[in-house]
Amino acid sequence: MSPSKIRFSELVSEQTRAEIFATVLTAGPISRTQLAQRLGLVPSSVTRMLPPLLEHDYLRESDTAPQGRGRPQKMLHVNPDKHLVVGMKIGPAQVSGVVTDMAANVLARAEEPIADCTPETALSAAACLTGRLLAEAPEAADRVLGVGVGVSGHVDSAAGTCRYSALLDWNKVDVAGPLQAATGLPVVVNNDVNTLVVAERWFGEGRDVDSFAVVTVGPGIGCGLLLDGALYSGATGLAGELGHLPLDPAGPMCSCGRRGCLEALAGDRAVLRHLQDAGIPCGDIAEAIDLARGEGGSARTVARSAFTEAGTALGRGIAGMCNLLNLQKIIIAGEGAVAYDLFGPAMTAAMEAQAFSTAARDCDIHVDPARHDLWARGAACLVIRDAVGAAIS
Repeated sequence: MSPSKIRFSELVSEQTRAEIFATVLTAGPISRTQLAQRLGLVPSSVTRMLPPLLEHDYLRESDTAPQGRGRPQKMLHVNPDKHLVVGMKIGPAQVSGVVTDMAANVLARAEEPIADCTPETALSAAACLTGRLLAEAPEAADRVLGVGVGVSGHVDSAAGTCRYSALLDWNKVDVAGPLQAATGLPVVVNNDVNTLVVAERWFGEGRDVDSFAVVTVGPGIGCGLLLDGALYSGATGLAGELGHLPLDPAGPMCSCGRRGCLEALAGDRAVLRHLQDAGIPCGDIAEAIDLARGEGGSARTVARSAFTEAGTALGRGIAGMCNLLNLQKIIIAGEGAVAYDLFGPAMTAAMEAQAFSTAARDCDIHVDPARHDLWARGAACLVIRDAVGAAIS
């Protein structure tokens, strides 16, 4: 067998074992037969993949009392005490973090405000936060597996770098190197919405489907994709940049330096700009939401129109994604999801009007205004997933 074929076989085994672990984590205790059925595998494949997971104590198998007559059934479950993991989300105003066990149960959570989002400031805060979190976990020094970090923009996860983030104003930033040097721990880096995809897949609205997208609304418009059961990042980690889909060449300037991107038409700044152009002073998006939900008056009318306009643009962008990928579900998340009542109706109307054939009807819309610690928990899950695949290959 050629080396390329051997390596392909190894990759498939790593991915399958990681999926087995994730399924036991989210659905366990579970029998081997039930596990095979959930994953669409023949029982012999599950039996062949399980020994390394059991031998390395990532999974355990125990007898349960039979229901009625019959022999006890062996059930698989995760050993949560195998390791501890740190997960981080770096945002423009703060770094949020959690420490979890191997079952991704959150043992401690904390946030660290940052005065600016320069790489030096943000990564220093992330290192300090890692120390604070691990200080709250028993025997952390002997058990910690690594740190997972989510940042916005184009992330090269293999290199541990952020190639470009318009939201953070980062360009070719080494994330893993400085953080690993400061903490002495292995570091895994990925796009922050991808970490949320993993969290939704393991614990949230994505558990029951194999192809879905998480679309985040707020200062930016983000997107992460799970296709046929696997996180999809594209050739260089750039997949899912829905916010920079060009919709209007004559439109407003986007944070990326181009005109008419979806983010410039549907993000927070688009709503605030609409109000300002109408002569209505508004300090931030929370104030805009309050105006739109307030009592009658011209300010309320303009604010509601601003959210409707943003929702229409978002729906057009999502329709394009549905046409391309024929997704089963889209999860609307992020800080701006709390205003779904204001932009959601226009979004779904535009999506249905612009989608081809049944693409819109095939796709369920769910809203999950995720907390920061869910993003961080997803980053921890990436470490767990990679470690399970690599440590037992």
